[in-house]
Amino acid sequence: MITVGCAGFPVPATRYFREFLFVEVQETHLGTPGPGTVRRWRREAPEGFQFSVLGAKEIGLEGFREGPVIETALNALSSVAKDLEVDTAVFVVPVDFQCTKDNKAVVKSFLAGARKYFKTVVFDPGTHWDPDETESLLTGENTLVSRDPLNQGLSKKKRAYYRLPGPAGHKSRYEDPVIDKLAEIAKAANHTDVTYVFTNVDMFADAKRFRKGVKG
Repeated sequence: MITVGCAGFPVPATRYFREFLFVEVQETHLGTPGPGTVRRWRREAPEGFQFSVLGAKEIGLEGFREGPVIETALNALSSVAKDLEVDTAVFVVPVDFQCTKDNKAVVKSFLAGARKYFKTVVFDPGTHWDPDETESLLTGENTLVSRDPLNQGLSKKKRAYYRLPGPAGHKSRYEDPVIDKLAEIAKAANHTDVTYVFTNVDMFADAKRFRKGVKG
């Protein structure tokens, strides 16, 4: 099963819900969305719609190390996830969080702890961690390492979660030949359950073109 969506709502939620059946909630990265907003999303979302939530920025800034800041952040994220009926949380590495032996051990411990809150946890190591090496550190089909399939290859797991950052950063768009290539990669991949999340500025249009290519 291939799921396609965007990082946040690039268009009003009511319009987005008519186009896609998945979104990665971004509001949880910088704070906690109001309960009214969360209830509205859940109420307006069509049957079968799925959410994931992006972990708070403070978690990465704390270096993923246990403490009151991270505990508070996870509890707040878990509360939003419960209201949205979410079982997947995504955690992103800050650009200055280096891939060292100590940091690898810290991340492994953090993700194991996060599994107490969420059925599935996704770790996005960015471009300065090797995704294959990072994936080898983690155990279980419900602990996933995100990557850019165009530049970092595919995960070897049956379940996968890919984030598409744009060919030249957030403000860039994917041209048609690249979307076609990504669609071919997706159709040839040996996954039983995979999610593709576009995070670039033209995510709405790019995700729609990619979804069409996958179905074609």
